[in-house]
Amino acid sequence: MSPYILFTLMFGLGLGTTLTFVSSHWLLAWMGIEMNTLAFIPLMARHHHPRAVEATTKYFLAQAAAAAVLLFAALTNAWTTGQWDINQDLSPVPAAMLTCALALKVGLAPFHVWLPEVLQGLDLATGLILSTWQKLAPFALLFQIHPLHPSLITLLGLTSALMGGWGGLNQTQLRKILAYSSIAHLGWMVVIMQFSPSLAKLALGLYIIMTAATFLVLKMSDSKNINALASSWSKAPTMTALTPLILMSLGGLPPLTGFMPKWLILHELTKQDLGLLATTLAIGALLSLYFYLRLSYAMSLTISPNNISGITPWRFTATPMKLPLAILTSVSLALLPLAPALNSLSPF
Repeated sequence: MSPYILFTLMFGLGLGTTLTFVSSHWLLAWMGIEMNTLAFIPLMARHHHPRAVEATTKYFLAQAAAAAVLLFAALTNAWTTGQWDINQDLSPVPAAMLTCALALKVGLAPFHVWLPEVLQGLDLATGLILSTWQKLAPFALLFQIHPLHPSLITLLGLTSALMGGWGGLNQTQLRKILAYSSIAHLGWMVVIMQFSPSLAKLALGLYIIMTAATFLVLKMSDSKNINALASSWSKAPTMTALTPLILMSLGGLPPLTGFMPKWLILHELTKQDLGLLATTLAIGALLSLYFYLRLSYAMSLTISPNNISGITPWRFTATPMKLPLAILTSVSLALLPLAPALNSLSPF
């Protein structure tokens, strides 16, 4: 792809998300999301591989359906209340429709079926954008829906947390595993959104950091499935030692960074007298932790069934993403001691 075309598409990607961020009008927010989607679709299909074209088509259909429901809900709300302002209270039916449309946009269960299939058809760089940047604009609108339907948002979050853990158990493709990991993490954010939006934003930020670190590690080692992880130590031994820690952080084990949002979310749910919901979420986190442990075992405790001379590269290639990977890895592993400071800065 030409650098000029790539720059134009990346600029459109950023401009669409920014337009959604700053919009106070539902029509402008919808336009921003559509600009974001239309700029991302050529990036998905730039390799002209049949699997990439299939993933692009599925992504386009899912996003088009969500955008249609989003615009219809905004029109229905304008017809009912006579205003397009995002900051004003919505009618109950348009609010539920908007929530479902945005859930389809980000891939919340039970609207998650397209996400693993689409992510499996993309290369790791494009999958990184889909798993991180593409979540920002829909979440910005979810944070501004007033009033949120408590039963609907709790059902979406709880279903996502359980389906994200359950769906990744029997997967061997790393991109599908990361897709189900995304679904599970988004469920935690959605559950807490109605009680503490700032805590949901913290969880979203830490999820983006840890997921970006994981994708960059997989790109560095060029691993697409679990079997390929066994030979990654010969390509990047230092990162092979650190990657299980990143995966454990994604799983939410102390004393790593990923424990912070889960800990604070469970604490907040307990304060809201939702002990059963907190317990169910914790059990769902154990499901996710199983396949993170599976990846860690394959990467650090399994020897590739090849001779050493056959898997050790005779020439190491340069990796231009070393500095971002080092920063993201450090933040993914060592941010938990700052939890009291972050807790005091944000009104949880």
